[in-house]
Amino acid sequence: MPRESQRPLRADAERNRRLIIRTAEDMFARRSALVPLNEIAHQAGLGVGTVYRRFPDLQALIQAMFVERFAGFVQLATAAAQQAEPGQALRHYMLEAAQLRARDHALDVVVANADTDAEPLAQLRDELAHLIDGLASRATTTGAVREDFTSADVYAFIYMIGAVADRTEDIAPEAWRRYADVLLAGFGLMQAPSEHTAAMSDGQLRKARPRPPDSI
Repeated sequence: MPRESQRPLRADAERNRRLIIRTAEDMFARRSALVPLNEIAHQAGLGVGTVYRRFPDLQALIQAMFVERFAGFVQLATAAAQQAEPGQALRHYMLEAAQLRARDHALDVVVANADTDAEPLAQLRDELAHLIDGLASRATTTGAVREDFTSADVYAFIYMIGAVADRTEDIAPEAWRRYADVLLAGFGLMQAPSEHTAAMSDGQLRKARPRPPDSI
């Protein structure tokens, strides 16, 4: 790694970096697709040169966004693994990860376009997989979860919660919690929820239905 990239950024440079990432997140979430760096710079109100100095191309920006996200998931899984009761540890991670995903409507775009075989992405990917394998194995070995549970169910759970959260973001933003409870109960991990999330109304459900693109 070049020595320049190892030095902390100046406060203004770090502010610009965060602004670029937040702008890209918003644009990826709204459009469900990648957008050019020039367009991100315009939306952020920054000069194109400023953006390219931080991220030489769009792939570099995506890689940085992936690292930021997966570092958060690794931190959650590491904390969960410290809990003594295996079922509680697994449930804690799944709920915390679901909450991260429910707020992050750009995650699918970032993951779909990141080069996860490149470092440090590959290391983060493998570290997270190892932690989740451990959480799932402990829970199944001790009978804290249904016996056919695997780490693949953790990923599927997050995918499903993400789909609900993305569809209901502007309609019933907390709806995903209800379905998280239902899925956790199916896995044998249910505890009494701290507060019940009501089912969506017929009107909310109609608004959440898939709609054709505006161009059709």
